[in-house]
Formats: sequence, C-alpha cells, structure tokens
Amino acid sequence: MYTRMNQRHLTSSQRSRFVEAVLELKRVGGYDKYVITHGKYFAADGESGLRVAHMAPTFFPWHRRFLLQFEADLQMFDPGVTIPYWDWTYDNAQSSSLWGPDFMGGNGRDSDGQVMTGPFAYQTGDWPINYGVTQEKYLTRNMGRPDRPIVLPTKAELDNALAMPVYDVAPWNSAPTTKGFRNKIEGWTVSDTKGGYLHNRVHQWVGGHMIGGTSPNDPVFWMHHAFLDLVWIRWQRLHPKSPYLPSMPLSANDPEHGRVISSDELMPPWGEKPSDYFDHRSFYRYEES
Repeated sequence: MYTRMNQRHLTSSQRSRFVEAVLELKRVGGYDKYVITHGKYFAADGESGLRVAHMAPTFFPWHRRFLLQFEADLQMFDPGVTIPYWDWTYDNAQSSSLWGPDFMGGNGRDSDGQVMTGPFAYQTGDWPINYGVTQEKYLTRNMGRPDRPIVLPTKAELDNALAMPVYDVAPWNSAPTTKGFRNKIEGWTVSDTKGGYLHNRVHQWVGGHMIGGTSPNDPVFWMHHAFLDLVWIRWQRLHPKSPYLPSMPLSANDPEHGRVISSDELMPPWGEKPSDYFDHRSFYRYEES
C-alpha cells in the first residue's frame, strides 16, 4: 500500500525523484513499450475488432492496470516513487508549477511546437520520441490550442459528470447518445471550447504529442490518468450500488459482441478481468486535497 499525491504538494525532492525514475526507464528502453501498447489498443468506434483502452467501458479498469504496471517499473529504480496526479480543475493555467523547468517543462515554441524547457526537452538528449503518429523526434505541446482556443474542464463540469448514476450504456461507445458516466468523462465529443466532455479535452488542451494513440510520449499523460483514476474512485463512492456495465458478456446477436468487454471477461494484453481492478485499495490510496 502506498500513496499517490497531488502533484502540487510534491516536495522538490519528490518531483526530482519522479522525473529521474521516468528518465531512467526511458534510458533503459522500458518507457517506449508503454507508448507502443497504448497505441496498439487505441481503437475507435469506426474500427473493427475489440475496443479496450478507449471508447469502451474498460476505459477505467484498463488504464488502472496500465498505470499500475508503469508505477511498478518506476519503483524498480526508486521504490519510493509513485505517480502523482494532476487536478486540471485547479491547476488550469500554463503558469502552474506542473509546467516548471524542474518538472514537466513548458509549452512548445510557436514555430514547431517543440518543448524547449525541462527534463523532457529534446535538446537535453534524454527524451527522443521514437514511436509517434507524426515524424517529430522531439516532444511537442500546444497548450490552449491558440488557433481554436480551448479551456480545461471546470470543477462544476466534473461534478456534473460525477452525479451521473449509471456507469455506461449501450452501445458502449463514444457517440453523444451514449449517456453513461464513462463516456461523459472520456469525452470524445468536443463540439466547442467546453461541451462538458472531460478527458479528451485535457489531451487537446495540452496538444502536441498528447493528441492521439501515442500520448504517453508526454509524461504528463500519467498524471492526467492518475487523476481520472481518482475521479472513478469518487464516482464509486457516490454511487456504491451502481456497477460496472456491461456486467455480462454481450449476446452473439448484439452489434457490439466481440468489441466490448464485460466485468469478468479478459482484458488484453494482460489476460486479466476488469473486475480484478474495480477496487484500488489493495494497491494504493490517494492524498485528496
């Protein structure tokens, strides 16, 4: 049992230790396997085959398992390191210490989006982009998307999503008509600068490599998803009688059969069930503030 902390409460030493563990995992070749895995299991509604990491009910348990494996790898280098979380309803500006030169580094430059500050800047030689959806070998960001300005989700928007009583609904995808909590949080429908959809808007706000299937190329990915993991916990507390859905395998005549995983079917690539990860308390706790 260990504790994940709000990133704004980390000491200078804790920030440094997290960064160094991430850099060391990159140096030994272990980091990019997470980029590759996330890209492999990033399947959209219109694609054929299984949807597991995104646009599906397994969004939360799949990423919980993904973060746990990453955290275990970091702890091989420093057993005291855990993934901090980024509460983007509070730390919602480029001036946040999150983006400081000792932590995540800042925004990309105007000419090409290249991040020039911090430990993940390409010019330091420690953070080459080896697997991406574009050709750049350097980390890119485009915070706030100035050409079509976008804002981070607010606490009121998050509270609105947390109030939704049902985990997910058929057809279990990213369509606006899929009204469950999971789809509201995951949020692939962003029709304006707000829209009430959350997770994807954060990816869009950071921009650059945070957009698309290889988003773990930007280390802020882990803090974003750690907060989403905490959001799921908060929803479970508010709705203790609302289960993960679908609870049973879909029938063979269901159009989503073979595309969506129920509670006790196996999630690739681990061959473990979503239900194995419904309760975080045997793994870690959160400092909540």
